Amino acid sequence: MILKIPAYEFQQRQSAFFEKVQNSGSDCAIIFSVTDIFYLTGFHFHATERPMGLIIDTRGKYHLFVPALEHEHAEHYSIIDKVHSYPEYPGLRHPMEYLQDVLTELNFENENIGYDSIGYGSPMGYRGPGIDTLINASSFVSLYGLIEEMRFVKSENEIALIKESCRWGNLAHKLLQKYTAEGLEEIEVTNRASIDATVAMTNTLGPEYKPHGKTAYAMYRGQIGEESAFPHAVTQNKIFKKGDTLVTGAAADVFGYHSELERVMFVGEYNKEQEKYFNHMYEAQEVAFKSIKAGEKYSSVEENVQKYFKEEGITHLTKHHTGHNIGLLGHEAPFFDLGDDTIMEPGMVVTVEPGIYVNGLGGFRHSDTVLITENGIEMLTYYPRDIDSLIC
Repeated sequence: MILKIPAYEFQQRQSAFFEKVQNSGSDCAIIFSVTDIFYLTGFHFHATERPMGLIIDTRGKYHLFVPALEHEHAEHYSIIDKVHSYPEYPGLRHPMEYLQDVLTELNFENENIGYDSIGYGSPMGYRGPGIDTLINASSFVSLYGLIEEMRFVKSENEIALIKESCRWGNLAHKLLQKYTAEGLEEIEVTNRASIDATVAMTNTLGPEYKPHGKTAYAMYRGQIGEESAFPHAVTQNKIFKKGDTLVTGAAADVFGYHSELERVMFVGEYNKEQEKYFNHMYEAQEVAFKSIKAGEKYSSVEENVQKYFKEEGITHLTKHHTGHNIGLLGHEAPFFDLGDDTIMEPGMVVTVEPGIYVNGLGGFRHSDTVLITENGIEMLTYYPRDIDSLIC
């Protein structure tokens, strides 16, 4: 059972990225994205007001720049050549002055410097200069999106972690459905399902399991009854009523990798109107599944789904595109959207989630996590999709 990305894969990623840095016309690089730093080094951390970054020098060596409180943490968990640290933020001397020292030591002066962001950013009170004010470079070259593109196609190890995520999301969702009943409160039910699924997960996987995110969970996120017509509702702690339309979400993070499982369910019973829109949603998802083909554009999937909605006269009840890639983030590019002409490739992992939203009645959206293969798709989530299996 694979519960982490092995060291050799991080080293392969580092080599591949340095080659891309050089191909971009850069000699070296500085990366500030938390997700991309984890992808390249395996160091999972909480970004705060204290600036942190990844430095790739002209020899292809990898350096982490962190506050002192993270120094030993970074050395222990990262696949890295060297860790550099500074005392504190804001400090008597600004952290970016320490970064300037490191860049000078690593001979960044007068080189072509690649970057994903011109400076560190944080909503937690950080203020500081951009790297373009720290050192004289021959040029600054934007590498924005380059590592994200490396993450498009998943390795066998990444796919195994996502499959494990699906497994425990499935259990959490099963418990959510089991515990939901008329007269109970949303938060009581979601917490119980999430805790019980997490206990089963950690007992099964043992101490080698590292979530690097959320453990197993299942939730409604406020999408209960009429509120389910808001695609991104927020929890209102509703009391379940007979006949409520419910939209769920369940998953578990495994070494930082996500999956997505969503279902439309009903409390006790459903009526003809609910069945009508459920069936439309179900058929739209079927259209999407059949449209996912390696070598075709992401936009082609959305075109086919929109064609179905138009033929059925329900385009006005739709509010978002059909899905997106998923991996280290819950939403990743590319997207099943009319404006995204990225070509689908084997190894990409996507969500398929066309939705229909009827004011006063509710929302209707299943989401499944799917692997694109040479010959079509492999369904990674496997919770029942038919209406009669989704009664609480």
